[in-house]
Amino acid sequence: MADQQYEYGMIGLGTMGRNLLLNMVDRGFSVAGYDKDPNTLELLNKEGAGKNLHAFATLEQFIQSLKQPRVIIILVPAGRIVDAVIEEVKPFLNSNDLLVDCGNSHFTDTNRRINHLNDQGIHFMGTGVSGGEAGARFGPSIMPGGNAEAYQMVKPVFEAIAAKTNGVPCVAYMGKGSAGHYVKMVHNGIEYAIMQAIAESYQMLKQLGGLNNTELQVIFESYNQSAIRCYLLEITSAIFSEPDDLTENRLLDMILDSARQKGTGAWSSQDAMNLMVPTPAIDASVVQREISGLKNERIFASNVLNGPDNDALLGHDGLVPVIEDTLHFCMICIYAQGLALIKAASQQYQYDTDPVQVASVWRDGCIIRADMLEDIRKAFQQEPALQNLVVSELFAGRLNKLQKHTRSAIISAVSAGIPVPVMMSNLAYYDSYRSAWLPANLLQAQRDFFGAHTYERIDRTGSFHTNWQALTDNNG
Repeated sequence: MADQQYEYGMIGLGTMGRNLLLNMVDRGFSVAGYDKDPNTLELLNKEGAGKNLHAFATLEQFIQSLKQPRVIIILVPAGRIVDAVIEEVKPFLNSNDLLVDCGNSHFTDTNRRINHLNDQGIHFMGTGVSGGEAGARFGPSIMPGGNAEAYQMVKPVFEAIAAKTNGVPCVAYMGKGSAGHYVKMVHNGIEYAIMQAIAESYQMLKQLGGLNNTELQVIFESYNQSAIRCYLLEITSAIFSEPDDLTENRLLDMILDSARQKGTGAWSSQDAMNLMVPTPAIDASVVQREISGLKNERIFASNVLNGPDNDALLGHDGLVPVIEDTLHFCMICIYAQGLALIKAASQQYQYDTDPVQVASVWRDGCIIRADMLEDIRKAFQQEPALQNLVVSELFAGRLNKLQKHTRSAIISAVSAGIPVPVMMSNLAYYDSYRSAWLPANLLQAQRDFFGAHTYERIDRTGSFHTNWQALTDNNG
């Protein structure tokens, strides 16, 4: 192996890194790997036996095995570990070498690393990768961002290993700087919201419809054969039929109702608030995971706080199509909120991200892949100046029709005391966005009353302040 010169290198040979390397070598590329764990090295060399692949035990051997300019992909947990890897490998690098971070790094860290390495002429790209273990091995969705010229160094391999939609690779240049990691962050925020919308549908069908797991499996399978066909519905259907190895129950019924998060959904909400972009469905999904984590508190509260009296089953005959339309409504609004955030971030951070490319890349390989993403791609392609997906020619009519069942579903849930925060957030988003008038004039007046923050008028430009007289004697 000492004389072999490999085209691409990978640092971090865990599940994702190992499978990406195997995907690359299967597509005809020569690849080298490095990891500090000897067991991981042994596993990759065993799986790569007879292929144009080798895992090295020392960083120096790994670096020396790569063709120049070197292209090294980093796939380690986000945070300080990425910085540690960069500092460890940097002394061995030359000008025009390229480091590609394919982990879930925060976009601000990516900006910092780009600037840090740019001083030495070393390129750094933040690249989102979605699809999990199977996607890495057989075709993920890839979201690269950074220097456009440096992207050409990885474009051939990324296009070869990515998932394909109608023969088109699910990879595209997302824009300058940290655009790749930003788009992946929003991808994960959308993922949070769609998962929560599906979970709310599950709760309604289970508690209001009285459906068992076998019936739920059939219903969610039918949902996945409709206009809302997507990967998350596909796996949801499969989950209902999975048996538990330890009991005679279905596995789902034995899983604790307390979900965790790794932070990417919250990152989306946090930056949306910084940019003043409304993403209520993503916000609600993050909050609901946090509430689910309060398991002991919820158990106590269930014995103290009452719900409504009318908790009778509604039956599933009319509920099943209502839920289907509600999920359809929610998915459109969720994608709309996520893409509006990307649009605002592209302007604020000067990414130059094309929403057509974003939707195209998400059509396959990633966790939020769905049939409707083809129509989303078309919507932005047909209307380049489109401000929000909900008012596009392709989707406005759908939302107008779907809202009726969405309102019915939410009314039923509220009447039964079932929490549906993402469904409600999407409907409130729709109703707010379509309202030519909102009561924000009162908010302006309140702010000016208690804090002299001024207000704007409808009949003239500028800022105004009033010495409000209503509470002159009791204004505290």
